[in-house]
Amino acid sequence: MRVNKKYSCLPAEEKGIHIINIRAIEDIGYDQHESTLLNSLSKNPDADCKYGLYFRDGKRKVDYILVYHYKKSSAGKALARRAQQNDAGVRGSRHEQPLPGKGVQLEMGDSEPHLDYHEDDKRFRREEYEGNLVEAGLELERDEDTKIHGIGFVKIHAPWNVLCREAEFLKLKMPTKKMYQINQTHGLLKKINSVIQKITEPIQPKVAEHKPQTVKRLSYPFSREKQHLFDLSDKDSFFDSKTRSTIVYEILKRTTCTKAKYSMGITSLLANGVYSAAYPLHDGDYEGENVEPNDRKLLCEEWASYGVFYKYQPIDLVRKYFGEKIGLYFAWLGVYTQMLIPASIVGIIVFLYGCATVDENIPSMEMCDQRNNITMCPLCDKTCSYWKMSSACATARASHLFDNPATVFFSVFMALWAATFMEHWKRKQMRLNYRWDLTGFEEEEEAVKDHPRAEYEAKVLEKSLRKEHKHKETDKEKLTWKDRFPAYLTNFVGIIFMVGLTFAIVFGVIIYRISTAAALAISSTPSGRSSVRVTVTATAVIINLVVIIILDEVYGCIARWLTQIEVPKTDKNFEERLIFKAFLLKFVNAYTPIFYVAFFKGRFVGRPGDYVYIFHSFRMEECAPGGCLMELCIQLSIIMLGKQLIQNNLFEIGIPKMKKFIRYLKLKRRRSLDHEEHMKKKQRYEVDYNLEPFAGLTPEYMEMIIQFGFVTLFVASFPLAPLFALLNNIIEIRLDAKKFVTELRRPVAVRAKDIGIWYNILRGIGKLAVIINAFVISFTSDFIPRLVYLYMYSENGTMHGFVNHTLSSFNVSDFQAGTAPNDPLDLGYEVQICRYKDYREPPWSENKYDISKDFWAVLAARLAFVIVFQNLVMFMSEFVDWIIPDIPKDISQQIHKEKVLMVEVFMREEQGKLQMLETWKDKDKKKGENCNNHSPRLPRSRSGSLSSCHSYPLDV
Repeated sequence: MRVNKKYSCLPAEEKGIHIINIRAIEDIGYDQHESTLLNSLSKNPDADCKYGLYFRDGKRKVDYILVYHYKKSSAGKALARRAQQNDAGVRGSRHEQPLPGKGVQLEMGDSEPHLDYHEDDKRFRREEYEGNLVEAGLELERDEDTKIHGIGFVKIHAPWNVLCREAEFLKLKMPTKKMYQINQTHGLLKKINSVIQKITEPIQPKVAEHKPQTVKRLSYPFSREKQHLFDLSDKDSFFDSKTRSTIVYEILKRTTCTKAKYSMGITSLLANGVYSAAYPLHDGDYEGENVEPNDRKLLCEEWASYGVFYKYQPIDLVRKYFGEKIGLYFAWLGVYTQMLIPASIVGIIVFLYGCATVDENIPSMEMCDQRNNITMCPLCDKTCSYWKMSSACATARASHLFDNPATVFFSVFMALWAATFMEHWKRKQMRLNYRWDLTGFEEEEEAVKDHPRAEYEAKVLEKSLRKEHKHKETDKEKLTWKDRFPAYLTNFVGIIFMVGLTFAIVFGVIIYRISTAAALAISSTPSGRSSVRVTVTATAVIINLVVIIILDEVYGCIARWLTQIEVPKTDKNFEERLIFKAFLLKFVNAYTPIFYVAFFKGRFVGRPGDYVYIFHSFRMEECAPGGCLMELCIQLSIIMLGKQLIQNNLFEIGIPKMKKFIRYLKLKRRRSLDHEEHMKKKQRYEVDYNLEPFAGLTPEYMEMIIQFGFVTLFVASFPLAPLFALLNNIIEIRLDAKKFVTELRRPVAVRAKDIGIWYNILRGIGKLAVIINAFVISFTSDFIPRLVYLYMYSENGTMHGFVNHTLSSFNVSDFQAGTAPNDPLDLGYEVQICRYKDYREPPWSENKYDISKDFWAVLAARLAFVIVFQNLVMFMSEFVDWIIPDIPKDISQQIHKEKVLMVEVFMREEQGKLQMLETWKDKDKKKGENCNNHSPRLPRSRSGSLSSCHSYPLDV
């Protein structure tokens, strides 16, 4: 039977008590109290290794964990545990460490279960892979004696020489001994900054990394030849846990397992089930009594808590613990949330302006005035009857809240806000690059970017083997477009199908709205007929919301699968292609219903007597008398708020907790009933194994990007969108922080100097927002028709008569057969002329019901507004982009100062070397002269004879 093998551990004699002797006493049958006493005299090995944070010797830190499944009979469990403790006493130097799979094994006879072929194959691959890791310089320690039966852990430690070697290879910038003063502001700016610091002190996190720094260490890519430049007084803390795990992960990625004639890295081994998980450890516990201070606990208290929602984020500590890529995400999210504050304030002012002027709005007052006695044409065939325009008074008054002159100003403001936000983020990003020593990162990024993925290498190898089988001479193979053509075709067809599915669902909801409206109109109660539009709109939006949330998850999985079958070469290519597909599908999914209401609903209705029908039975929808903008506002608000609330509360909180609970039940079912083992405290790697694996930042970014679209694309119809986004993000930051700190395994730190392709997507949405808002204002709202009426048709320069101007007349005798209302006397009198919203000739005109000249005048004004608005706002956005420099002036000065200081350091070092060489030459010359003076008769021999007179060491 296989037992736990320690590749390196302290001799048992160094622990004070011989473990074998204790077990022997227990086996002989001594009283249990004596055995307990003897056990209590020994040190707790779990406490020595800080419960899994260190190797069993308590000195070497665990930098990474590999997890695997194994099969072991329950009969031999106790004996295997004892053998593991006996084997723990065997330790040697690194050259004496047994390779994986070659350690001591117990002879168990028939009690050893027969492992099947697949288990043997996995074990052989693990043994070879772990042996290669040992040859690469890493130190390993295995632990199968855990509370999670059937799960084995391999602890990995990177010694100092390996860390130095890999840090030089990865060109990691490390702080040197040289420190310099950061330029401080003077005069009035200094006083202003001090006042701001005092005011904002209560909302600053209480962490050392967040305090303003006056000095900074000069950083330089690590080099073993120049170790004297770096402060190596404490080698244990020179490379922090984030850097150590990154270095180990790089070794794991490039170390291969060549059994079965193919090469495999850690990613392929994980995909094939050879290992079930691989992750770095968290720094320790974040709650409980007597918990040692650590960065995780500090992050939980000062960042991942809803009680500190009003404080700034400790971004530097987040970067120190999780790495630059995750640090940049939370920094971007913080900047975005801060920038939402002014947008929310302006949006509230615009909304309040609409509330304050609703009673002064002449068009809505005319619609609500029952004295006008305007009779409107039926909204559907047969079952719907004539209705009074005054019955739509509430809708008209509500429309004014979002359709008023301030809306145009707010649209321009939000376009400039988006440009300012992008520029502000670029400047913030440069400050973080300077603070985090990421300036000049392009070379390292290129080196990492060119590293091929394991799946790509496997596909290339499969292609090479096929050609070898056909006896073809091949050079170094690579995947061409011909190899990827089936995947490209599948991607194209799949994306077209998904987009078509989204359109089909929206079309289905349209059919639902039309049929439901007709069904509800049959209701004999007046209250039922009056609430038809509200009922249909609300239920249709809820259906849309449910479908959007479900398809969001489905499209995310499909986008990943489509990207996988493409087999991109590098991780960067894989991520960019995945983001593009997921964003395209989710963008179409989220915004298609909103685009329909904004630009298509009510545009292709026809007119009374000549309506447009779907399937020859369903009449196309019409907008409300006050326009479609109010319905667009309802659609946008429900989808935005519902999506945020459901995804945040259900998907981000509920589902992880449910998965954690299910995992806990499974482990509890598999757990042994052994009381001693049950009471034993779990090791750190066991606790982290029960956490949810990190799935990347794409879902987090995607959620915020879609929200950014809601805030900017249709902001003309919903000025309160920034406010709801702000409230959501305040919770979102702490929710994501809590998830990263307490519910996820610690991710591998990834270096990055920007947010990547997401920045380009944000810029694209900002440009698109200008165009969409221009069309919303000009075509969806009544802003342009009001201006045209005010300056072209109004007799007294006011809006009196505007409603009558926008309505056309229809003679009820011109209804098509079978479409007239069943109850024409529903209003109590006979109707001869009804009104409908359109610009058409009256029935008494020669060209009755044709489009009138007023329609073309309004259309020309609308198109002119789109062109002027778009170009003006684009120009203003570009001006903001040009006038705000990407790099803050003080940061550019500091970067230049660092370069100058680094040159000075190397010049001083070179001068020191030259002076030392000159000193040696002078000493050599003087000693040679002294030797000649004291022994004049000594014959001068060949080179090296002077050393017989005086010898001195040349090694300094």
